Amino acid sequence: MESTTPKKNTFGIVFALMAGYSMVYMDKNMISTAIIPISTQFGLDAGQTGLIMSFFFLGYSLMQIPGGILADKIGAKKVLMLSLGVISLFSFAFGSVSSLLLFVTIRFFAGIGHGGYPPSVSKAVASNFEQDKRTMIQSVILSTSGIGGILAFTLGANLINNNWRYGYMVLGSLFLISLVLVYIFVPKDVKSSKQTAVKRIPFSQVISNRNVIVLFISMLLLNFLLYGNISWLPTVLKQKFALDITQIGYLLAINAIFQTIATMFAGVLLSKWFLGKEKIFILSATLLSAGLVLGFVFSNSLVLSMICIILVSMISTSAFTAVFTYPHKILDPETIGSSIGIINTGGTLGGFLAPMILGQLIKVGNGSFTLSFIFMAIASVLSGIVVFIGIRKGENER
Repeated sequence: MESTTPKKNTFGIVFALMAGYSMVYMDKNMISTAIIPISTQFGLDAGQTGLIMSFFFLGYSLMQIPGGILADKIGAKKVLMLSLGVISLFSFAFGSVSSLLLFVTIRFFAGIGHGGYPPSVSKAVASNFEQDKRTMIQSVILSTSGIGGILAFTLGANLINNNWRYGYMVLGSLFLISLVLVYIFVPKDVKSSKQTAVKRIPFSQVISNRNVIVLFISMLLLNFLLYGNISWLPTVLKQKFALDITQIGYLLAINAIFQTIATMFAGVLLSKWFLGKEKIFILSATLLSAGLVLGFVFSNSLVLSMICIILVSMISTSAFTAVFTYPHKILDPETIGSSIGIINTGGTLGGFLAPMILGQLIKVGNGSFTLSFIFMAIASVLSGIVVFIGIRKGENER
């Protein structure tokens, strides 16, 4: 039995998981650009476009915990393939319809597909890599948040500039390619004799774990900032600096490049220099992010605004990486899929609530984005404080 471990293609596993995650983040980022021509073509107002974005995250949130439970029960590979297949189907569907009801419904079911992917990736990492390597591997995989952004704001933006429907036909095809890569490279979960001898931890114990609850709340608050940026940043840049979609796309692609570098570097920091000091890292990153968000919203210079937003992306993504990889250090690997599913539900609830809350704050501010960005800064600070005072190491370590 032990001889099967060296035969794992570790590069292939990481490459396949990164390919799928790149498409996941490309989809999340691309909608904020696609919504501009869609709203113009179909006469949709800010509230209606907010519904399209929010219902995606509602579906995403509802599937996080079931996706994690499924990954723990039937194995990561099956859930990964199912998730990518569902997203591909509804990406093709989104590019084919022409009504608000169908846009909202299809994005909801695309969110259902997305919901199974993050916990299954974490389960695959826990199943195929030693504990001391998991944080670094997970960080490398999460760097695809920037890669997906680069693809969304270059390839995606250019396709959308010609015809937004082309963007979703290409996206659906890329998800299919990712599915094939997972099928080829990600091994099936094999239960060892050691695993079968361990008593299965009940889900009620997982969901009531203090550290899981703390990380859930932190992700909820942090994602008000992360998904607030994803949802509204193209619109802010268009309104504030009179830029077109192509110009916005290239600026945000540059931002995504720095975001990718930051996520990879965060893995090194967390594995080497901040090992055992994750709480300090997260609090520092969230405080810096809050200050830079305020710098962005109060600046009237495009150059200064882009410097602020690039730094926000780099530092807030590093905080996200730290929160997302923390479970590998403090939680039982037997329940990592379920735990990540619960924690990431907080993040996706933030994604669901952010467009609606920020949209209302924009209305209250008579079209100004100042109130909404102040709200994002406050949420970022609270996210770091919750982790700093709430996490108790050793609560569920093996």
